[in-house]
Amino acid sequence: MTSAVLADQPPRAGRGGRPRDPSRDDVIRAAILRLLGEVGYGALTMDAVATEAGVGKATIYRRWRTKQDLVVDTVSEVNRAWTVTADTGSLEGDLRSLVHRMVEMMASPVGAATRSLLAAMQHEPALAEAFREGPLAVWRRAYDETWARAQARGEVGPGLPGSIPAEASTALFVQRWLVTREPVDAAYADAVLETVVLPLVHRGR
Repeated sequence: MTSAVLADQPPRAGRGGRPRDPSRDDVIRAAILRLLGEVGYGALTMDAVATEAGVGKATIYRRWRTKQDLVVDTVSEVNRAWTVTADTGSLEGDLRSLVHRMVEMMASPVGAATRSLLAAMQHEPALAEAFREGPLAVWRRAYDETWARAQARGEVGPGLPGSIPAEASTALFVQRWLVTREPVDAAYADAVLETVVLPLVHRGR
């Protein structure tokens, strides 16, 4: 799954010099996801990434200047693939599609890599800020687009982004995933939508 997701990503612009090989980017990103899940952010080194990916360190430094740049860029890029959902024509359909994708991401190598960053972020404010502006912003935009489509269809009123109903659409999943470590699957996602999120959203119309 990780390799397929990475292969779907558009090549990022280089910093000059000879053209970058997108397949190298994919290999490096797949390596960083594996290592984050295995050793965590604190123990991760650029040497280890180069060895795991089978490339020279110069290849990595031509793309990313620091370990933080590499990690945040990788997690952000792959999360973009997880947030691509079709416009189903209804708020319920859009939300169901999006939360199912979130559940799949949490169970994937991307989810393991993302979770490994949390402990490090408590002690590295710059990493925490980069994470907010990267992976978290990717999911926030996806949900904001969902609310905007629903508003355009007349299903909801304005002001949903940042509201309590909007926060509820992800909070219970994250709590299980990060805190209680209870199963987070499609059945749980559907139950949260039907018993919590949609009633809150429709009550606020």
